[in-house]
Amino acid sequence: MSGNLRRIRICVPMAILLWGGTAARPSADSTIRHVLLISIDGMHVLDYDNCVAAGTCPNLALLGQTGVSYKHTSASKPSDSFPGLTALVTGGTPKSTGVYYDVAYDRLLSPPAETTGNGLTGAPGLCQNGVVTGTRTEYEEGVDIDQSKLGGGFPYANPIDGDFRSIKPSRLPRDPMAGCAPVYPWNFIRTNTVYGVLHARKLRTAWSDKHAVYAAVSGPTGTTTPDNVDDYYSPDVNSDVNPLSIKTAINDDCSKPDPFGGDWTGSFQNIRCYDQLKVNAVLHWIDGKTHLGDPAAAVPNIFGMNFQAVSVGQKLLENKNGVITKGGYTDAAGTPTPAMLAQIEFVDAAIGQMVTELKTRGLYDIKDPGAVRFDGDHRHRQTWPVPCRSEAILPDSWTPAAEQRDSTLGLAWPRVPVGFPD
Repeated sequence: MSGNLRRIRICVPMAILLWGGTAARPSADSTIRHVLLISIDGMHVLDYDNCVAAGTCPNLALLGQTGVSYKHTSASKPSDSFPGLTALVTGGTPKSTGVYYDVAYDRLLSPPAETTGNGLTGAPGLCQNGVVTGTRTEYEEGVDIDQSKLGGGFPYANPIDGDFRSIKPSRLPRDPMAGCAPVYPWNFIRTNTVYGVLHARKLRTAWSDKHAVYAAVSGPTGTTTPDNVDDYYSPDVNSDVNPLSIKTAINDDCSKPDPFGGDWTGSFQNIRCYDQLKVNAVLHWIDGKTHLGDPAAAVPNIFGMNFQAVSVGQKLLENKNGVITKGGYTDAAGTPTPAMLAQIEFVDAAIGQMVTELKTRGLYDIKDPGAVRFDGDHRHRQTWPVPCRSEAILPDSWTPAAEQRDSTLGLAWPRVPVGFPD
């Protein structure tokens, strides 16, 4: 077997996109057989530059040493999780994909058959066959069966499991031109995705994200299931916090969660524990297992996850019995607070776990490791205390004014040709 069959491309979405670990010269077979896509929500180019300079992200720095960084491109507008992730897997703008925000407006669809968990009004009679009314659309945790549960309310055998099956169809927007059928998130997207393209070529795919609805990476299937993602894992980030029998990459004991945080986004430690669930899924995929570690699954040809720790760290004011710990930055130069720095160090350590596992499994050759990419589905424009700036929104769409923000995304390209086998 050619050694090139083991080469892997690692793609990490944050505010910067680096392509590292590529050979200076292409080999006889420069085809890369696997892609690892890692999204670091909220991370700026400045965060990367600062942590490399300070020596606080050694794993990212090492990967970046052989990469080519291009920082002068732009994120989706508006820049946030759903349109940003969609841009990453389609290459399309919101105008092309139809995805502007988790909660938006569609002039051709009708309201859901029941009110969502986040209060979007629904009722059976609000959709009539052949009658176009328009409706707000919600593709986030509010369409789960029970958004307070880590697995979204579906009765999984394992309490830490979660996937698209937690979506409650009666809470989805409906298509009046298709018998008022619910519009699943993967069918809401107007374009195909890299997951759909690779799955059509009989290649294995996997992804882990913060909501069941982000199985939308599948792209359209015309069915009630995201068939282009072979293994999808989505513990919900806005569910109630529960003890977990795991430790994070920086040794947080997740069996003792912070009791003051509310959902997973309300505590610096709790969000790290939440992210570690998805990190562990990636480690299982590298080992040729399912996201929960069951055997007999091939290493996916494209797989990855989304980190929330940095994004939460940028925004959080953690309140423990009146004692406030600030995330974010101490100045406009992007100097992180201690709490924010811990989030960056955690993400870096977790990526180090992945690289170590790739090497252990013979999927990473330090002499010719393939390509390593860093990019991001969105980042928050602000560095403390700069306010956000509203963007012009197309007239046929709607997003909450408080959530309109600009983001700049760096792109990078490999030094050698890459591709998948025919």
